[in-house]
Amino acid sequence: MDSIVSKYHVAAPRYTSYPTVPYWDLTDFNAENWAKSVAQSFKESNDSDGISVYIHLPFCESLCTYCGCNTRITKNHQVEEPYIAAVLKEWQLYLNLFVSRPKIKELHLGGGTPTFFSAENLQILIEGILNYADLHEDAEFSFEGHPGNTNPEHLSTLNKLGFRRLSLGIQDFDPTVQLIINRIQSYEQVEEVTLKARESGYTSINYDLIYGLPKQSFEGLSDTLDAVVKLRPDRIAFYSYAHVPWVKPGQRRYTEADLPLPKAKQELYELGRKKLKEAGYIDVGMDHFTLDTDSLYGAEIKGNLHRNFMGYTHQYSRLMVGLGVSSISDTWSAFAQNVKKVEDYMKIVNDGELPVFKGHLLTEEDLVIRKHILNIMCRGYTSWNRAEEQSAALNEGLKRMRWLALDGLVLLSEENLRVTPLGKRFLRNICMALDARLWANQPTTQLFSLTG
Repeated sequence: MDSIVSKYHVAAPRYTSYPTVPYWDLTDFNAENWAKSVAQSFKESNDSDGISVYIHLPFCESLCTYCGCNTRITKNHQVEEPYIAAVLKEWQLYLNLFVSRPKIKELHLGGGTPTFFSAENLQILIEGILNYADLHEDAEFSFEGHPGNTNPEHLSTLNKLGFRRLSLGIQDFDPTVQLIINRIQSYEQVEEVTLKARESGYTSINYDLIYGLPKQSFEGLSDTLDAVVKLRPDRIAFYSYAHVPWVKPGQRRYTEADLPLPKAKQELYELGRKKLKEAGYIDVGMDHFTLDTDSLYGAEIKGNLHRNFMGYTHQYSRLMVGLGVSSISDTWSAFAQNVKKVEDYMKIVNDGELPVFKGHLLTEEDLVIRKHILNIMCRGYTSWNRAEEQSAALNEGLKRMRWLALDGLVLLSEENLRVTPLGKRFLRNICMALDARLWANQPTTQLFSLTG
């Protein structure tokens, strides 16, 4: 196992999309093409699949140094109302592209720290979205919360608006780790928010944990895992720390010398996997562990697990609209990302324009590779038809896949591919073998975090 871990400890995308953002072809993308793609996707899928809506709320009162998200650090809460007004104006710009009222199937608040905003302002935001939409019969609303500032008013207000799923960022309870990553919350705070959420009517609670953090120890993570399973969240996202200081300068608060070596990091992962399985959790997709009552587990069993820019979900929608600064949207045949600076975002939206600044129109070849990468990430299995066999990109990827088959990560035949139990730990590496755009233009600098 040590030799396999070492061999595949390489920089690789997390594959929430294909092509990945660094390989988007910006040549033919513009706001006009994007608007046409949105309108077409909505027309073809809203009645049957509904749409997903992601809202990025970037503000945080302090910087968590491990974080790779687009954030704005401030203690000035006067920013809340103007930002919400801009998001609702952006929503109106999208509504102008729709031929009927959208059916919202998924709505997620991410950040940043959504609970930076007051419960009153979050209600204004959500009602401003829902006033112009219908709910799909399978609608699910979720939000990310900081255990240190998610209060009963947040929980009650959002629950009344339809939110049933809560995700809490914990990462590690070890005080040494919390100090260096500047993410401090106590077990008691997490317990209190969890209990109040359940009392308020939340039916699915997720905890985010990270292994491979600076100063993280085997003993400290073991204690964290023991504390977490005692609170019994419905699902746990157990992520590998992504060290990308060239993207997020806050990570320069520590150096590589503070991070566990690959073997030690693998031991941290194995510790988490063992403890979570012993506590009754089942590994689903990549990085996720759930109870057998959770919807993600049910989706994997039924073959319905899906993955998009919001991560794993138990249901599919073709159109995903991202609102707010830096949000990414997906029509299935095109991607678009909003501008990354709050001031730029608000100016463009207030001028009546969609705030997209880059994107990608998927080719037929992209769609073939996207399908197979998504199948691998969600089902651990994919197969191809005669038409797809003519794809040079797919054939080249399958040739590269033979090396992974020799290492026992996949079972490969002339018609299909199946991920082995060992290979499930290396999904990013498996998908990377099919990544035609990456192999055609291999980076000269490190673009992605390391696997494992």
